[in-house]
Amino acid sequence: MRRIDTGELSSSRFPGQGATFLTDPEPEPLFCPIVSADDHVLEPVDVFSRRMPRALADAAPHVVTDDDDVPYWQIEDVRMPVVILNGAVGRPISEWDTSPQRFDEFRPGVMDLTARLADMDLCGIWASLCFPSSIWGFTGSVLSQLRDQAVGLAAVRAYNDWMLEDWCSGAPERFIACQIPWLSDPELAAEEIRRNAARGFRSVSFSENPEGKGYPSLYSGHWDPVFAACEETGTVISLHVGSSGVINQPSSDSPIDVLTVLFPVNGITAIVDWIYARIPVRYPGIRIALSESGASWVPMVIERLHRAWRQVDARLSSWERSDGDPVDYLHRNFWFTSLEDPSAFHALSLIGEDKIMVETDFPHQDSTWPDAQDMIRRELSHLAPETVAKVCYGNACHVYQHPAPPPALLATSEVGRAMRDGTPLGVQLQEV
Repeated sequence: MRRIDTGELSSSRFPGQGATFLTDPEPEPLFCPIVSADDHVLEPVDVFSRRMPRALADAAPHVVTDDDDVPYWQIEDVRMPVVILNGAVGRPISEWDTSPQRFDEFRPGVMDLTARLADMDLCGIWASLCFPSSIWGFTGSVLSQLRDQAVGLAAVRAYNDWMLEDWCSGAPERFIACQIPWLSDPELAAEEIRRNAARGFRSVSFSENPEGKGYPSLYSGHWDPVFAACEETGTVISLHVGSSGVINQPSSDSPIDVLTVLFPVNGITAIVDWIYARIPVRYPGIRIALSESGASWVPMVIERLHRAWRQVDARLSSWERSDGDPVDYLHRNFWFTSLEDPSAFHALSLIGEDKIMVETDFPHQDSTWPDAQDMIRRELSHLAPETVAKVCYGNACHVYQHPAPPPALLATSEVGRAMRDGTPLGVQLQEV
């Protein structure tokens, strides 16, 4: 293994050897501009080295390569491979696996800003909120758990500086800045959230269940400084599926297919736990987004919350009648992101048309890219165009305080024309 310095590895080597790349897609016809509430980025090799204090730089995570130029992140004494699932778009499904990949075996838009913008334009993504790659646990928990806590804190700050200054500031109207938190100290984490909010961060990627990562539970009060800072600054708490370190696996030998089907179960358990931990009770202005959890299950959870509320006076119940109906907190404090949710869009009267946001999950294996427009056209065309606009971009722009797509862009879309002409979307589809 040898250490790699800035600039030695670059997506400019694309296409690489040993990988199959699909033909570049044509731009999709624009149904409606999208603000994607859940995408990802594969970090460059210098994400830490360029910003770490000099005294800590040598101990920071860094990239090493083996004799075949395959990169690994060296994180203290652990070598973490960069696998294809961190950027599966543009590769045939038959090649998706967990084997280590070279950086030139990823589509450039996985980690290059200019190429990412071009890929976004191909399928009508106006703006994108980017979570970290899976290498860092989606919340940066890997950095918070470094043995050398000084290095860990500096690495978290370096990551957030890179996200804001290199990634988001390159096209600020196209990206929503999402930070990773310092999980080792909630008071210091709260200070960082306030500092980052002042710099332009709109969200923080937090664990759906901190106890799953070895931290105090949501019920402990340990995280109250973080929640207070998020409420105070309007920072949205984004709970990405898997950020607890666990995806639902019923049996020890359940295959990957089972995990794919049960992916939304994490969202069900997260929202119920966050409500019964009384977080929205104590912080009424807090905003929580469940990322990559879908929304088809929300009516079921509402029904179960109603049932629990009817039994609130039972001796075993921990909920107090003075806390109010738990369903009210679901409707007030939570938002949901939809990747592929046809049944959810027939249940908006139950879920709330102001509560669902679209995501594309670029560049992961679940991504709807490059067919995101086709997906939302098939799933949303029965709705009023004004409702489609809310789901595709309006709700995300509201909750993340982000500028809406330009009127000229909206005007070129089927939804924009339907809103202008006062015609149903079915008419627009016949004309296209």
